[in-house]
Amino acid sequence: MKLSGILSILLQAAAIVASQSMSQRPILAPMPYNPRLPFPNPPQRRPRLCVVKTYGDGITDDSDNILSAFHGCNNGGHVLFPRGKVYVIGTAMDWTFLKHVDIDIQGLIRFTNDTAYWQAHSFRFIFQNVTSFFKLGGEDVWIYGGGTLDGNGQVWYDTYAANAYTLRPVLVGIDGLKDSVLSDLVLRYSPQYYHFVANASNIVFNNISIAGDSTSKNTAKNTDGWDTYRSRDVTIMNSVVNNADDCVSFKPNSTDILVQSLFCAGSHGISVGSLGQYVGEFDVVESIMVSNVSMHNASDGARIKVWPNTASAMSDDLQGGGGSGRVRNITYEDMLIDNVDYAIEITQCYGQRNLALCQQYPSSLTIEDIVFRRFKGRTSAKYKPLIAAFACSSAKVCSNIHATDIDVVSPGGTRQAYCLNQQETNLDVDCTTNYKGFN
Repeated sequence: MKLSGILSILLQAAAIVASQSMSQRPILAPMPYNPRLPFPNPPQRRPRLCVVKTYGDGITDDSDNILSAFHGCNNGGHVLFPRGKVYVIGTAMDWTFLKHVDIDIQGLIRFTNDTAYWQAHSFRFIFQNVTSFFKLGGEDVWIYGGGTLDGNGQVWYDTYAANAYTLRPVLVGIDGLKDSVLSDLVLRYSPQYYHFVANASNIVFNNISIAGDSTSKNTAKNTDGWDTYRSRDVTIMNSVVNNADDCVSFKPNSTDILVQSLFCAGSHGISVGSLGQYVGEFDVVESIMVSNVSMHNASDGARIKVWPNTASAMSDDLQGGGGSGRVRNITYEDMLIDNVDYAIEITQCYGQRNLALCQQYPSSLTIEDIVFRRFKGRTSAKYKPLIAAFACSSAKVCSNIHATDIDVVSPGGTRQAYCLNQQETNLDVDCTTNYKGFN
């Protein structure tokens, strides 16, 4: 047999072996609700497989190999990061060209710890200090496979402790993605947020595992699980989050969002906001459903946080106040509270420790049509005897806030809540004017 024939047979055999190792698309099983729009459901791709090569030494940048595979199988193919392979990314890459492609991550993708490079070259977003290692966009993109993305976060936790103005990349930066699914992924050690979801529509996150503690005295900070921004029809479900900030946060102009069936530990809760940070900006968060969430060892369960109408500072690198907008049609239901400081918290004084000043300059951002229902469990002792805080800077900007079937107690058995500018008969708690804590 000629050499060309032998090579052809070997290539065919290799292709068969590779195709057998491809992951099947995950089955999406929403519970208890279906999202407003049907899940993306494109036909299976044509049998075009691109196996991503790796230099394999754990040091050399594999970015050129990754881009080559993405371009080779874009528009109808299947990209495979094989199990047992380690890929190193040391170059900021724009993936917004992706269309009609399955990305099957079975191996490990690790980002380099070159903080100087990433601060100079990562992609900047216009909100707060957000940057990202890569920018994921396009349409009809399915990413799954059970593999791991590792943000090499420890060096960032230490660098940020020394300099609060360090620009820390998010692990998964999304800009303009639509009709897409990210599922069956392990995310570890993000320098900042694990997901920043901007300008996106009709995307699903399913079966995502998030974790990554610091091994030094410098804690991992601002490691939100998901932040949505200028996005609509986003579904986040069936996931486990162990982090050190919001489990999920709905930033400005997040609408028609469904969050359900999450386990959150160590977090700052499922949060609307923070909003009203920038003067002249009109922030909107509306039509949000949060259901079937267990919250453990956290600062908050359900949270709505708004900046006051005066200059305030949460930290050296996070300041604001004076913006306007609205929060409307938000529902939190069926939440388990386990050693959480506040089961529910509404504040229009975010970043402002002077409560008198906050009420002197009440927020111009309205909060209305809010429902908290079927909460159960036990808070921590931090704010004992309080289990919640419903604090609006003015009765004129808050209306139709309801809390029903709230079966949550403090360690002392009390169910008091701080209530400011509320219709107290709508709240299934024991309202008090005694306030503990600044948030």
